[in-house]
Amino acid sequence: MSDDLPVTLGFVCVQNAGRSQMATAFAERERDRRGLGDSVEIITGGTHPADSVHDEVVAVMQDHEIDLSDRVPREVSTTELESCDVVATMGCSTLELDAEEIDVRDWALTDPDGQDLDQVREIRNDIEQRVTDLFDEVHANGSQ
Repeated sequence: MSDDLPVTLGFVCVQNAGRSQMATAFAERERDRRGLGDSVEIITGGTHPADSVHDEVVAVMQDHEIDLSDRVPREVSTTELESCDVVATMGCSTLELDAEEIDVRDWALTDPDGQDLDQVREIRNDIEQRVTDLFDEVHANGSQ
């Protein structure tokens, strides 16, 4: 990681009630595990936030002892996202950022809302691996 500036990672979807919440929780866990509290900032939000995190998402994250029951989806601003080094969209975003220096990645993940728990676990596992890979990449590159 850069010694000068923190790396800022953004996780965004429309409702901020499923995929981006899981990605954010895994990123927070990864940041803590790697001792990168001062080196990595995490932003999450949605373009049209839901009222609450999807029940099936809360349930499958409990498998990893991660409690999302108290999280509240929030709206994310373009200004916030333009402060990011990497923005991962979850496959549902209509996000358009003008800043060329932002690495925007569409993870193209299935929406867990209304899915059975086994399907949501598959989505969760995919997200967990993508977040770990992102931290490996950012760590290896020093900064984006």
